[in-house]
Amino acid sequence: MLLITACLYPLQTEAQNSQWRGANRDGVYGETGLLKSWAEGGPQLLWETLETGKGYSSPAIAGNRLYVTGLDEDENKELFFAFTLDGTKIYETEYGTPWKESYSHARTTPAVVNGKAYVISGSGEIACIDTENGKIVWSVDGGTKFERKTGNWGTSECPLVFDNKVIYTPSGDQTTMVALNAETGETIWKSPALGDIGAYVSPMQISYKGKRQILGITGVNVIGVNPDSGTVEWSFNDWGRKGDDAARPKAGKIAPNTPLYKDGCIFVSQGYDMGSFMLKLNDDLSGVSLVWRNADFDTHIGGYVLIDDIIYGSNWINNGQGNWIAADWNTGETKYNEAWSGGASKGAVITADNMLYCYDERRGTVGLVKAIPEKFDVVSSFRITRGEGPHWAHPVISEGVLYIRHGSALMAYKIK
Repeated sequence: MLLITACLYPLQTEAQNSQWRGANRDGVYGETGLLKSWAEGGPQLLWETLETGKGYSSPAIAGNRLYVTGLDEDENKELFFAFTLDGTKIYETEYGTPWKESYSHARTTPAVVNGKAYVISGSGEIACIDTENGKIVWSVDGGTKFERKTGNWGTSECPLVFDNKVIYTPSGDQTTMVALNAETGETIWKSPALGDIGAYVSPMQISYKGKRQILGITGVNVIGVNPDSGTVEWSFNDWGRKGDDAARPKAGKIAPNTPLYKDGCIFVSQGYDMGSFMLKLNDDLSGVSLVWRNADFDTHIGGYVLIDDIIYGSNWINNGQGNWIAADWNTGETKYNEAWSGGASKGAVITADNMLYCYDERRGTVGLVKAIPEKFDVVSSFRITRGEGPHWAHPVISEGVLYIRHGSALMAYKIK
């Protein structure tokens, strides 16, 4: 771990309606009064359904409904589902074509804003759906229109919606990021092309020194984009580990995790031994400087969370194995790097009420873990046995209910 300088802590971005990994896309859910331990076998199961179609996406909860995406029975189309909060399906709507070359499950978690849901298919189709009745308001074949270039796994982006704009990152030689009108689907702006392929990262909006910016990641670039004009105001591609071509970082083609942001500092981590690094924004948001690197913290696809200046997540040993890890936000120092006993592996993490909710991607173990930097301290755990495929969907917490998705299965557990 190379220490360069230190960064200070926090500023929350403006909260939005239900979307990918919570209000600020950082895996933090503002619930309180939650259980600090679970009964043997896990918390009370309120309901479950096998009617979501196959997907790696998470549910979005808005008002008295839950929305999620999945595949149809023939696995040829992606569907948008609406459920009541007791698990009764209300409707399903076809909105796009999945990526079929590898891991074809639906990936996009809906962004629900002002009675509309926004989704992006694995083939790059962006759709706006009326959540009341499930009708398509507009649809744009963004993959074709913007000549997207992807890596091995197509498009896995969850749309960012703000200021009546829908943000999509096609990458390629025509443009890098685009903003569509949330009411009509018309193009508002297109950023310049970086000539890069796309990654699998859902962008986020930040604010610093009275200015706003969109943080995104392409195949080999972390970028800051002006939300009003689409101008790429800075890019960073020194991932710290080079591939066969010294000019192209090995990070290319694999990045899946939305960064963490606090008070002008940006934390980025990806798997495959890429490690992690902290960037510090210039005061005018025109560039970034490297603060520190950490070779231990290389999260694969499970995201990470920040609690009291400590970053928690899991790292990559190989595609089926990884430890759980904690690092200091200000210095990058590794606090712990431990295996989850009992055969569990790396996976997704979210947090609420000063506890970690960890979801092992290999065996489906769900753990309630103390958010402490001294050790990976699992208080309670249980296993998900319904569904199929890798356990890649990120958990969601809403109104004292923990939602776990596994393939075509969705379960709701009472944790308050």
